[in-house]
Amino acid sequence: MAVEIPKQSFTGTIREIAVGGEKGFKVGGETAYPFHLFEGEMPNPPRIGFEVTDVFPAEWADELKKAIGEDVMKDPAAWAKKAVDEYKADLIHLFLLGTDPNGENRGVDETIEVVKKVAGAVDVPLTLWGCGNPEKDTEILKAAAEALADRDLAIGPIVEDNHKQLGAAVIGFKHTAIASTPIDINLAKQLNILLGNLGVAENRILVDPTVGGLGYGLEYCYSVMERARMAALAQEDDKLQYPLYCNLGIEVWKVKEAKASADEMPELGDPASRGVLMEAITAVTMLMAGGDVLIVRHPKTAELIRAFLGEMTG
Repeated sequence: MAVEIPKQSFTGTIREIAVGGEKGFKVGGETAYPFHLFEGEMPNPPRIGFEVTDVFPAEWADELKKAIGEDVMKDPAAWAKKAVDEYKADLIHLFLLGTDPNGENRGVDETIEVVKKVAGAVDVPLTLWGCGNPEKDTEILKAAAEALADRDLAIGPIVEDNHKQLGAAVIGFKHTAIASTPIDINLAKQLNILLGNLGVAENRILVDPTVGGLGYGLEYCYSVMERARMAALAQEDDKLQYPLYCNLGIEVWKVKEAKASADEMPELGDPASRGVLMEAITAVTMLMAGGDVLIVRHPKTAELIRAFLGEMTG
C-alpha cells in the first residue's frame, strides 16, 4: 500500500533579490519551508560568504589564523581573493573593524582606500559591514556607497538609528540594504516598513535578524527566523517576505568554547575541529530556519555546509 505524504501549499512567496549585479547571484524565491522541495520551490540555493576584516584581527582564534594564514590576513585584498579562489566564496563580507571608535577609529579616506582595493581584487558580490556604532557607520558607509557607486554593494548593518541616512545612500547609489534588528520579529518588520516608506525598493532589502551561536541563544534565533518565514509564507505578510542574511561567524568564534586552547579547556577536545563544528552546526540550524546568506570564517565550515546542501537538494 502506497503511503501518501500530506502536503501543505502556501500563497506567500519570499521575494527574489539580486545581490551584486550582473556578476552576482539571486537569493530568495522560496514558496515553501526550507528544503520542503516536495511542497514548493527553492529556486535559488543558499549562499556562503566569507568574513574579511579591514585590519588584522589579532583577537581571532588561533585556529582561524592558522587555517587562513596570518600573512594573508594582514592584506584584506589578498585575503578576499584567497577566499574566492581557494574557498569558493560566493560573497565577501568586509567587516570594517578598523573604523570602531573604541579601536583604531579609522577615518573615511583610509577606509575607502581599503574598500576599493578589496573591490578590485574580487568579482563576487561585496558586503560592507560597519563596526556597529550607528553614528560612525553612517559616516563611513555613506562615503563608501558613493565611492563605489558602480559596484552594487550590500550595506549593513542598517538600524533604526541610521536608516534614513543609509537608506538614502542605498537609494541614491543603487545598493542593497541589510536591515538589522536585535532578534525580534516585530522590530524586523518595523524596520522594513521604515525603509519602504523612505523609498528603498522591495528588491533592495535583505533582513539581518541577528543570530547567535551554538549554545548562546541559537534556539531563540531559530524561533524568530522560523516565525518570520511562517508569517511570510502562510500569512502573506509582505513586510517579512525578504531573504535572511545570517552573520554567524562572528557570533560563533567569539565564545570561549571556540577560542580556547587544548591547555585551557582539555575537556572540550581538539581545538582544530571544535570551532569548525560549532560554526557548521550553527550554519545548518540557520539554513533549516530559512537562512539565505551565511557568513562564516573557517574554510572547513564552508566545505561542511556545501556537503549538507548537496545532500538536501540533490
